[in-house]
Amino acid sequence: MKKLFIIPALALAVAFTSCGGESKKTSTEGNTETTSTETQTPEETVPGIENVAISNTLSLEGNDQMKYDKDLFRVKAGEPVELTFKNAGQQPKESMGHNVVILKPGTDVATFGGEAAGAAASEYIPKSSASSIIAHTKLLGPGETDKITFTLEKGVYSFICSFPGHFGIMQGKIVAE
Repeated sequence: MKKLFIIPALALAVAFTSCGGESKKTSTEGNTETTSTETQTPEETVPGIENVAISNTLSLEGNDQMKYDKDLFRVKAGEPVELTFKNAGQQPKESMGHNVVILKPGTDVATFGGEAAGAAASEYIPKSSASSIIAHTKLLGPGETDKITFTLEKGVYSFICSFPGHFGIMQGKIVAE
């Protein structure tokens, strides 16, 4: 009986390891060897980005259903970005506060969200992860608004609400090109 489960699992493992991976081109001439890895442009890695207009003036709202009204922005890299965030909900800040935290590329959102949940004293902005944060708004209650300005280098940046439990749903991407 165990063999029936091991064989398909082994076949699946072999299939996964033989598919995908980075595409590398290697050329050798004399004693010189160069290796280059093909890179993807932000447009190719973020579905739907081609349908988003470039603007460095962003407007975003969060609501009581733990959702942002937008989840994708496109900005010009190297220029100031102005983000205005409004909590459009009705529930009190203590139970349904919202913010926007822009994270550096490569930041693990789940790990950051876990650390943020334990940072109530600093409005869920964990000091232990300060190096992962580009910018953030204040934690807002119903009807409150905050405006922040920041500059991004070329890349893809995640943004989340760091209120406990919100980051799983309240997140999006900013593509700087």
